[in-house]
Amino acid sequence: MDTYHVDENGYYGIFGGAYIPEILYSNVENLKNVYLQILSESSFQKELDDLLRDYVGRPSPLYFARRLSERYNCRIYLKREDLNHTGSHKINNAIGQILMARRMGKTRIIAETGAGQHGVAVATVCALMNMHCVIYMGATDVQRQALNVRKIEMLGAKVVPVTGGNATLKDATNEAIRDWCCNPSDTHYIIGSTVGPHPYPDLVARLQSVIGKEIKEQLKSKEKRDYPDYLLACVGGGSNAAGTLYPYVNDKRVKIVLAEAAGKGLDTDFSAATIHLGTVGIIHGSKTLLMQDDDGQITEPYSVSAGLDYPGVGPLHANMAQQGRSEVLAVTDDEALAAAMELTRTEGIIPALESAHALAVFKRKTFSPDDLVVLCLSGRGDKDMEVYASGTKSQDFKNHPKK
Repeated sequence: MDTYHVDENGYYGIFGGAYIPEILYSNVENLKNVYLQILSESSFQKELDDLLRDYVGRPSPLYFARRLSERYNCRIYLKREDLNHTGSHKINNAIGQILMARRMGKTRIIAETGAGQHGVAVATVCALMNMHCVIYMGATDVQRQALNVRKIEMLGAKVVPVTGGNATLKDATNEAIRDWCCNPSDTHYIIGSTVGPHPYPDLVARLQSVIGKEIKEQLKSKEKRDYPDYLLACVGGGSNAAGTLYPYVNDKRVKIVLAEAAGKGLDTDFSAATIHLGTVGIIHGSKTLLMQDDDGQITEPYSVSAGLDYPGVGPLHANMAQQGRSEVLAVTDDEALAAAMELTRTEGIIPALESAHALAVFKRKTFSPDDLVVLCLSGRGDKDMEVYASGTKSQDFKNHPKK
């Protein structure tokens, strides 16, 4: 049977691998050698499951969006990751990785963050586990995600603004890797998405796969079947998408539609649509699709959504798109903002800007009345209220009717 999961060498097709400086080799190699063993230990599974249930609040609800379903003439369910503690799916991975880091004897945690949701999740679990925490965040994102910065600092972590490049997620990741190179013995880097050197893409996907596993069980109860016709999610690095589709990746009955950030348009210099615009290259320790010029220099990405503002994509998603397993749509800022307002006014749920890109798929595709569609609502919109409230990014958003 064809598989889209990682192989024994750390590759998804031609994508993946571990392209790292020598000083980090032992750290990454050690993680590669122990992560599957730790994940399978009954004591680890019990501690993780207990925290996901009692601390995070899992399982997250699978909500039937009645009015949205009527509008688009299909059956739409929202996987409510926005209702998790800290407000997004990021906490699933953060808890799993800090438990793993503790078992590996690490005492210091570093992380990168764009929208701030991963930073908040990591700072949260570090407070819970009494571990020193440093969060790297692009200076641009520090400004546009000020609420999350304040949360991270309140939780006791240090936020380091990064001013290089365009001061967003890529640049924060660069600085986190530099820190790790300087502190390899006591530090674990909790990467927040399905990016980076092997085994990180697989580790993060496995920890986030709780999303898809719950969807299977919840659909059994609600629809008397354990699979949808369509799975929808936004994709930047790709962790919420990977977690949503993980149990279904080889199930061809399930169509996978992902939305990446087109920014101001594919034909402009302001986009983060890596799968549409990227070519094969190496970024942050992994071979994947990358936005770059003819000389191999990274092209600065742009998106109104800080969490999708990244010039690469996880190797799992690069391979699935190349093999035709997933359909990837490039969604503009304006389309995402309009979709956010539509969900808010239709279902009373304010989504994160990242999730809004996935919601915009309903305007782009036609579904049939019998289609069962599950969309991962990866985060809540509190952090994006300044953008939403300004109403200046999109006429469609500003003038969206209440009915």
